[in-house]
Amino acid sequence: MKTKNNTLLYILFITFFAILLPAGYLTGLLSVNTISVWGRYFCFAIAALGIDLIWGYTGILSMCQAFFFCLGSYGIAMHLLLKKTVASGATLPDFMAWNKIDTLPFFWQPFHSFGWSIVLCLLIPAAFAFIVGLVLFRSRIKGVYMAIITQALTLAMWLIFLRNETNLGGTNGITDFNTILGYPLSSSSVKLALYLLSLSMLCAAYYCCYRITHSKFGKVLQAIRDSESRVSYTAYKVTDYKLAVFVVAALLAAVGGMLYLPQTGIITPGRMDVKASVEMVMWVALGGRGNLKGAVIGALLVNFLYSICTSLFPDSWLFILGFLFVITVLYFDKGFMGLGDTIRKKFSATRLKTSQTH
Repeated sequence: MKTKNNTLLYILFITFFAILLPAGYLTGLLSVNTISVWGRYFCFAIAALGIDLIWGYTGILSMCQAFFFCLGSYGIAMHLLLKKTVASGATLPDFMAWNKIDTLPFFWQPFHSFGWSIVLCLLIPAAFAFIVGLVLFRSRIKGVYMAIITQALTLAMWLIFLRNETNLGGTNGITDFNTILGYPLSSSSVKLALYLLSLSMLCAAYYCCYRITHSKFGKVLQAIRDSESRVSYTAYKVTDYKLAVFVVAALLAAVGGMLYLPQTGIITPGRMDVKASVEMVMWVALGGRGNLKGAVIGALLVNFLYSICTSLFPDSWLFILGFLFVITVLYFDKGFMGLGDTIRKKFSATRLKTSQTH
């Protein structure tokens, strides 16, 4: 029965987002901006899958996924800006000329190539996650201390990226590019293609995460979540498993950031601040951690509510999000996906109690 319900949910998801939404745009019922907004939501959902792997399935509350998301975005932004700079006949991006920089910084050079940009957008977050994870897990830091340290790390990187000395645009970030691989980003067909690409990558990421969680590797991760001390007495090296899933989560966040950048047209340090990191965790908590479908639905639904609430109640979104989080923690700790199971169990318990009474 559960398998049939899952299959039906997958069919409805693919039908709605792969067929109905594009058809609505092609027939004029939806604007291209609506398509682009949902494409960005898919990027957030990819990052949410990584958070669910490391938090929901492994029990490690990492608060630095927004930073890895931004690393992917910044890499693609650097490539697009360099392409625009070369096409205009200039030697340096405008913000560097304003800051009186004479030569292009050495770490910008590889981003002239699209291929190298893709490789570095994946390699840099993975290497950073490996180094950070190695230090933290070898030091046996876990629980609330892990959350505090990773959040402090994100805050530190946010402060670094804010500085003009980093040559990454400072508080303004990187923007003012208009093409990708020679195609104009303002084109409706390009926006639709990016939407479909984001949807395809979300499906691919979900499939990979599903295979991971249902493999022997995934079972060990869940065992670490349930009782790390017991697993440490077995032949499994807990540190290696935690480090591996930490790197995988960083890669998923980076992929989401890479797809997000051309659809939004700008990346700033604000996307990696403390509030952004907490919101990412809340997507998974509200959707239902330890449930890949919950991570996806939580990211899509919360961001959809954000778009609506910020239009109707511009100053009230954080209060609404906080209220939803408190209600989730108090009354349905398994999130939106677990709400149906909770109601069904309570209904069955009530029926059983009633039948016993009679």
